[in-house]
Formats: sequence, structure tokens, C-alpha cells
Amino acid sequence: MDETEFWEIIDSTRDAAEGDPEDHADLLVERLLQLDPDSVLDFARHFEARYNRAYRWDLWGAATVLLGGASDDAFDYFRCWLIGQGREVFEGAVHAPDSLAELLDDFDEEIDGDGEELGYAADEAYEQLTGTAAPDLGIAAQPAEPEGAPFDLESDRVLAERFPALWERFGS
Repeated sequence: MDETEFWEIIDSTRDAAEGDPEDHADLLVERLLQLDPDSVLDFARHFEARYNRAYRWDLWGAATVLLGGASDDAFDYFRCWLIGQGREVFEGAVHAPDSLAELLDDFDEEIDGDGEELGYAADEAYEQLTGTAAPDLGIAAQPAEPEGAPFDLESDRVLAERFPALWERFGS
């Protein structure tokens, strides 16, 4: 599976789910069940590589603004959700997290920002297809600390300065 096919699967299942992250995860599992186990593992590798790539302090700050705070777990689920938003939103956010203010049509912190189930979709599909847990994907684990320079995620002043567009649109 190449990167284009990975994003096509993400996009088609998101569109069919009409933006609901739980429905998106269910539809993603259904779509992955149509593939062979090796292709499901390829999908998982693409997902995991992007998940690790999004482990950045600046993205954690953007998640904090959007969610009104982001614990370790909340940031993990946010990264899954971000992948689920598709290539344009994901790449834009990784390169310039404040651009999420323009890339997102709307954001409801009760519904959006939590893609936990998306992160399990490939594992669930693989297990249903093979009856066994997915093997190690053979890619590097995320680093112990997020990439970039840490900053105070609990300071409204710092968040407003670092993410002016996001803060203006979504900040408290």
C-alpha cells in the first residue's frame, strides 16, 4: 500500500462517517477488512509513522487550544483524530500548527479532537482477519519526548502568543 492509497482510505471512510470520529473508526475497520492482512499491516505502518511524526510540542500546544487542555492521553487521541482529517489538514498542522485555524471548518470539542478508536482500527481489522494480534510493525517508536522546544502548555498568554489564529478562533 502506498501513501496515496492510505490517504484515500482515510478520506473515503471519513466522508462516509460525515465527520463522526466513532463512525469513522467503524467504517475504517470495515474497509480494512476488505484487504489482505499484509495490506492491513501496511496501513498500520503508514498510520503509526504519521502518529509518531505528529509527536511535537507545537502540535500539543495547538491541541491544548482546541481542546481547552490536553493531557498525554488527550494528545495521543488528538493525533489519531488529526490523521483522520486527511492529508491536507494533517500535513498543514505538522508544518504550521496555527494553520489549523484556517484548515478546520469548525471544531466541536465534544465531538472532534478524539480519534482514539481510529488508532485501533488496523489492529482490530488484522485480528478479525487472522485471529491473532498484529505483529510488531518494524518501525521506530516515537521518541521519549515530543520534537521541538517545550513550552508552558498551561499558560493562556503563551498559547495566545504562539497560536494567534487558533487562539482568536478557538481559545478560551
